[in-house]
Amino acid sequence: MAIKKDSLIKGTIILTLAAFVARFLGVVQRIPLKHLLDDTGMATYAIAYNIYFALLIVATAGFPSALSKLISERYAIGEYAQAARIFRAAVWFALTAGFVSTVLLYAAAPYYALRISEDPDAVLAIRALAPALLLFPLIAIMRGYFQGRQMMTANGMSQIVEQILRVLTAVGLALLLLLLGYGHVRAVAGASFGGVMGSIGAFAVMFLYWRKLRKEDEREGKLAPSAKHADGSAVPASLATAEPSGPAASHQGMGMRQIYWTILKISIPISLISLAVPLINFIDSSTVIPLLKQQLGDEGAKAALGILAGRAQSLAGIPIILAIALSQSVVPVISSAFARGDLREVGAKASQALRISVLSGLPVVLALVAGARPVNGLLFADTNGTGIIAMLTAASMFQILMMTSAAIMMGLGQMRAPTVHVFAGIALKLAGSFALAPYWGIYGILAATTASFMLTMLLNLAVLRRTVDYVVLGRRWTGMLLAAAVMLLAGFGLDRIGEQYLHPSVSAVNFLLQSALVGIPVLLSYPLLLMLFKVVTEEDFSSMPAIVRKWMLRLGIRLRSKVER
Repeated sequence: MAIKKDSLIKGTIILTLAAFVARFLGVVQRIPLKHLLDDTGMATYAIAYNIYFALLIVATAGFPSALSKLISERYAIGEYAQAARIFRAAVWFALTAGFVSTVLLYAAAPYYALRISEDPDAVLAIRALAPALLLFPLIAIMRGYFQGRQMMTANGMSQIVEQILRVLTAVGLALLLLLLGYGHVRAVAGASFGGVMGSIGAFAVMFLYWRKLRKEDEREGKLAPSAKHADGSAVPASLATAEPSGPAASHQGMGMRQIYWTILKISIPISLISLAVPLINFIDSSTVIPLLKQQLGDEGAKAALGILAGRAQSLAGIPIILAIALSQSVVPVISSAFARGDLREVGAKASQALRISVLSGLPVVLALVAGARPVNGLLFADTNGTGIIAMLTAASMFQILMMTSAAIMMGLGQMRAPTVHVFAGIALKLAGSFALAPYWGIYGILAATTASFMLTMLLNLAVLRRTVDYVVLGRRWTGMLLAAAVMLLAGFGLDRIGEQYLHPSVSAVNFLLQSALVGIPVLLSYPLLLMLFKVVTEEDFSSMPAIVRKWMLRLGIRLRSKVER
């Protein structure tokens, strides 16, 4: 069966489901790891992964998104041979970057662990994870290629396989090393090694899909010039591609040196933009212990970092799953429309992407904020750090819009502005953390994170407004805010009821029932409240997936008139 091209909605759904499964497995992984390694061990584990992810983004240098943009432009104007050359150049870069970054991370582990994060236990964990960098730049490049072809199934399947192997290896090795008496330091390193096994599984999946797509391209003549004269004779290679127009025209006939230069001009800003969240996590991993140890002591500060990194960051990452998927889907769609000079389509897709990010991200944020206490207890057996989880999850709504707006600007080729905005946000995060931590402790650090996301989001949207005629909700924002307020108040009320009246003898059952009592009503009331307050229009309804429309119609939910935007 052929690998089919996906629409913006379908591609987003595929990546969202895959990312949700991967994120769910990642959260599930933290439950046994938390019991095996405790909060201090989870802090060490988080330190290793945060420096790894930051270096991974530097190692790939934004190549996947840049590759996605260039490949989508080449295919939009029929330059298949040029697309293949761009892909080959990116692969060689990934292989080189993987080797260099692996050596660098392994060698720098003692310095970072001892001098910066001030956790000597992290040395072995960082080195155990370093070999994953051999393959992940290549995996990222292959995902960018499929993203540019608007074929998201391969990316989704590789994420799921990667996470399954990561979880099984991390939990299995940590448990085995503890049972054999090797201690917590080696157990944390064993958990970190799960990333290496995940990289092997992800690469295997991507390679199989790539071979299948390559055979299809050969059959369809896309790997060589396939145009013909009217008499059926082949057109020379130099004339085989369509005459490009619009922003993509300057890339026709690029040599390898020009390909690298073009990719670098696009990828370096994308890399800096993509570093926003990993850099914030990296800043927290590097500064929480030094900033809080005078207030909480060394162990207390490390436990606070363990809650922030081991609990809050994983749960706050759930609402942004859709934003990540949407960002990956929207770049090639916007780039393709912009390469054709179709500005009307660009505006329509930008509006659709921003609207989807708000409508889909908000209910998950509200449900997790309202249910932070029982969800925390269900997953981690106690409610320590519930306020940290709720506050960071609330901030993720700004992160969602920040990521989506940045992706739209990438698709338009506007790299400088979002890059500057990221640095402004990071500067605010650093200044805010140092200024507020002495007064508000960990909550001051979280306030700095929230301010960073808000600033970057607002700057992105302001610049995008000058370029694209987009509409998110328009006059419907009032109805959306009313619906959110009702959901949040109802959720907090249900949480209080559950805390007072639901007390089964088994703690896990207790927290499960309380989580369900808050989460299910909040999520189910969301579409009803959107329609009650006239937030959703016929246009929004018609663009929903068929299964969602069918479910809503079965409930008798219909829109009688289109609401003014």
